[in-house]
Parts: sequence; structure tokens; C-alpha cells
Amino acid sequence: MHVRILIDAIVHQTTILIAQLATTAGIRAPLAHVANQVFLDLVNELESQGVSRKVAADMFGMALRSYQQKVQRLSESATERGVTLWQAIYQYIQEQEVASRADILRRFRHDDVASVRGILHDLVESSLVYRSGRGDATIYRVMAEADIQRAGLDEPIESAAALAWVAIYRNGPVTQQQLEEMLAIDPELLEQAISSLLEEARIEQVDGDPSSFASGQCFIGLEDEAGWGAALFDHYQALVAALCTKLRNGETRALPDDRVGGSTFSFDVWEGHPHEQEVYALLNNTRSSLIELWDRVTEHNQVSGKPEDTSKVTFYFGQSVQLDHSHMDDP
Repeated sequence: MHVRILIDAIVHQTTILIAQLATTAGIRAPLAHVANQVFLDLVNELESQGVSRKVAADMFGMALRSYQQKVQRLSESATERGVTLWQAIYQYIQEQEVASRADILRRFRHDDVASVRGILHDLVESSLVYRSGRGDATIYRVMAEADIQRAGLDEPIESAAALAWVAIYRNGPVTQQQLEEMLAIDPELLEQAISSLLEEARIEQVDGDPSSFASGQCFIGLEDEAGWGAALFDHYQALVAALCTKLRNGETRALPDDRVGGSTFSFDVWEGHPHEQEVYALLNNTRSSLIELWDRVTEHNQVSGKPEDTSKVTFYFGQSVQLDHSHMDDP
């Protein structure tokens, strides 16, 4: 298959997932930073794989100077070094408690005016900031914590802890800085999440390096409300990891004895079909079988201990049901 066609298709499916997450439970999560963040993440990943900036610029169809300027511009606010413009504006309003548009434009006078206005509009539309008044006299105020919780954005520490636990288990030992880069979580919030995980003995500090963390196991319960996002992240990450591992190994086809890869099956069933319930039960039956196997493996490992050359095998699966409405209006 042509690589560009495949990339376009995967990007499209990823945007569908992001759009669904951004509107979950009626919340309008801010997306103004997403396109820029995708660009920066791609830049960082290409460089980590040894691609030179000149080659990377050509891959994006840009001149080297324009490419370097864009990377610099998106990496941090021109006014507040080290943070994005979106973060800097939000933090400024939060610190001021009440800020006028004139004050904000004056504070970020070194940044593009259209960008600042666009971010202000995005903050209001996403219900993270209140707005009243008109013109430069418009007043902005950050939404109160209680209101954010009512909007469904509560328990940030629990959510951050769940994400961090998954990332530490999958990639450990890792440092807090590596987790920040991996998860894009606010450093202060991540530090609180790590402290919580350490207190609950979900993770441990690696011997000889108190800034490095690891976890021997990670289990997110089916009814864990704070952990649903982490579970989704883990499932998506497992899928991406399997695909990337297969590609790095130069494998572009499936073989009967594969240890890395995946398969997708679709079944057409209807009410009264002799295998209807068997098909619908695939998710529950597979999950029950895996939990039973996971318990046995975990029990053995706790009794016998794990050697240094341990292999971590990640198995992912999922199920969706789509109703065919194409014939519902037929006479």
C-alpha cells in the first residue's frame, strides 16, 4: 500500500477519536493547540529517529528557515518562555482573577494579536473562562473549580494518576520529566499524581535513583470512573505500539506463528441468528478468559520472582456493534 494513503487514513481516524473525546459528556474541550501540538510531536519524533532538520523540513514541504521559525514559534509563547501561548494566556487570567481584553493584549503584545484573540474566544467557547462586556473593555474570569467539576472535569489528580500509572507500567523505569513529555500533563499536577501513586504503593522508586519510577503491575477496574481515560489511552497505545513494532521489524504481512501483530474480524448477525449470542459474548468471554490467565501469571510471578530478561507481552482487544439502518425505511 502507498504509505501516504495509509498515513492520511490513520490521521483521519485519529481526528475522529479526538473529536469524540473533545465533546464527551457535553464538554467542549479546547482544541486550538491540537494542530500545533501534532506538528511539534511529529518534529520531535522524527528527530528522535535520526531525521535531520533539513530532511524533516522537506517532508513537511517547507524551507529549512521557515521550518525552524515555525518550530520556535510553536514551542513557546513569545511573551512567556517555556509555555505555549494558550497556556500562558489561561494562566495569566487565572493569576489576575479578573482581566480585561486590553490588559491581556497589552500583556501579550509580543505575540500575534489574532492568535491572542482566537485563544480568548476558544477559552470562552470551551467554558473554561467567563466573558462579559464588549470591545477592549471585555472582562475575562476563569471558571471556578466547582463549576469545572459540575461540567465533568473533576478529579484531575485521580485522572492524572491513572494515566501516569499506565505509562510507568508500560515504559518504566521512567523519570518525571519523561512522563511530562509522554503525557503532556502539567508538572505540578503530575508531581501530585506521582506522590499519590507512591503512597498507595502502585509504583515504586527505582533503587539508586529516586527520580525514576517503575511498576510491577497495573490493573484498572471495570467500574473505575477516574480510570476510563487511562484505559482508553492504554488500549490505543497498545495498538500503536504493536503496529510500530511490526513496521520497525520490516513485517508487512501476517504469519501463523506471529508474536507481534493483530487481527480484526467482523460478523453479520441478526435477531434469531443461531450464533447471535455467541458473537455478542465475545467481549465478555475474552475479558474473563484473560483476567483468569492474568491472575495465574501474576500469582506465579509473585511466588517465583521475575528474571532480568523478562518479556512484557501486551494483548489488546475490543468490540463494537453497529446497527445496519440501510433497510429500515424500506416499504
